[in-house]
Amino acid sequence: MEAHNEKMLEFITRYQDVHLNLAATDQLIQDLLVFSQSTESELRDEKEQLIQQVQDLRADLSADVRSRRDLHRQLHEAEIRVHVLEQEVIFMKNSNPYVVILIDGDGLLFKDNFISQGREGGEKAAHALRAAILKECNEHAKNTEVVATLFSSLAGLAKAMRRDGTIGHEDDLRDFTSGFTQGKAMFNVKDVGHGKEREIKDSIKWHLRNINCKQVILGISHDAGYAPFLTELFQDDEIRDRLCIVEGFPTTRDLVKTGARILNFNETVFRKDKLVVERPAERTTRNPTPTSISISPGVIGSGIIGGGIYNSGSSDRIPTPATSNNSTPATKPATIVAAAAPTYARAIGNASPPPQITLPIQPRPVTNARPSQHIVAAQQAAAAAAAAKAPPVAWNPGRRGVDPPIQVSQTALDNIKKRKDSNKLCNNHYLRGPCAKGDSCCFEHKYKPTKDELNAIAFLTRLNPCAMGQDCEIVDCIYGHHCPSVRDGWCTHPFCKFEKEDHPPGTKFKTRLVTE
Repeated sequence: MEAHNEKMLEFITRYQDVHLNLAATDQLIQDLLVFSQSTESELRDEKEQLIQQVQDLRADLSADVRSRRDLHRQLHEAEIRVHVLEQEVIFMKNSNPYVVILIDGDGLLFKDNFISQGREGGEKAAHALRAAILKECNEHAKNTEVVATLFSSLAGLAKAMRRDGTIGHEDDLRDFTSGFTQGKAMFNVKDVGHGKEREIKDSIKWHLRNINCKQVILGISHDAGYAPFLTELFQDDEIRDRLCIVEGFPTTRDLVKTGARILNFNETVFRKDKLVVERPAERTTRNPTPTSISISPGVIGSGIIGGGIYNSGSSDRIPTPATSNNSTPATKPATIVAAAAPTYARAIGNASPPPQITLPIQPRPVTNARPSQHIVAAQQAAAAAAAAKAPPVAWNPGRRGVDPPIQVSQTALDNIKKRKDSNKLCNNHYLRGPCAKGDSCCFEHKYKPTKDELNAIAFLTRLNPCAMGQDCEIVDCIYGHHCPSVRDGWCTHPFCKFEKEDHPPGTKFKTRLVTE
């Protein structure tokens, strides 16, 4: 019986073990089902996401394809438009090409045979200038127009030409310029005074910005003041190829150093020399013309014959009254004939007559030809008095002549002198126009001076000698062409920069820089 019980207990134990295993299996199956359900749900969600992403990517791809096609079409259309614009630009460049010549007329002068013919000569000069420029254009000459602008102070230039003998009357130059502008439609003349350089520089910049302008020709060979401006422009190689200088008078050294190409039209258009204003003594030597001067008895001559601007010395003597052998003094004036040029006569024609000194007591007549001692003494005394009271002889420093005086206020002069270093005013900026150096200039440009201060600037600038001296052809040159500081035979400037020959003869100097 005990064996039976043990067997039953064994079965029960085994049953319990099996039951536990079945429960674990059921739990495993349940866990597997839950996990499978969860995984299936996650995969379903991920699938939906992937499907959505695929749909989005397909939509994006379709949009990208359309965009690429649109961009390709737009690019093709843009290329066509660019090609058309390039053709239009080429057409515009080549449809109205022109060459411009900007002439500083105070230095680059047309030949005398043009100017002397007045209006007709102006037309001929315009045609000759155009032909000379087109000759330089070679195969492009047929399609190229020539534009010319002449900048000049016509009033000053006319006076200089009349003194030079190029024209007989100042209106002749105006007739020439009128014919010059009528000779060609694109030729014009600008009558300018101060600021001429600024006008020319602005015109240069304007034409260089114009695509139709193939070449800018500058008639500035005489003026070295344009050298810094050209040097700045030549930083651009394209501008260097489009700009050149035409010379009449030989190009200055500073302009040559800029490397600008130089043309020469001296054979057909321009004169190669400057205006020459002859001194009165030179004209007297060339064209002597007798001039009669009457001297009354008892009146001592004031030195008109020998007291001209250029006295030749001992050959010109002061005439004395004639004496006779009889007891009656001569009553008819004696006629003295002396050589004097017509131009000189014109020069003194408007001057006040020379003073005549009459002796307070007429010398008694003598019977012999030799005057008595007291008469000689009286004549010498009268001559000395006449020389002392006679007006001073005008001094001519050279062919340019005396610079016109500048009236300056002492207060304004002191204000300008007080400025030092970088606070000093730029002479070129205020007297000639905008300074070519611009912001790189070390002097003041923004100050607004009064009229009196501008005169003071001009006065102080005049104390600096012009490099060309009396050969300067610039009508409105701001520098001095002779010493302006001479007073009563003395150079009053303590540090005068002018040479001895830039002072009147006999000037005494207080400065150590100029030696007598």
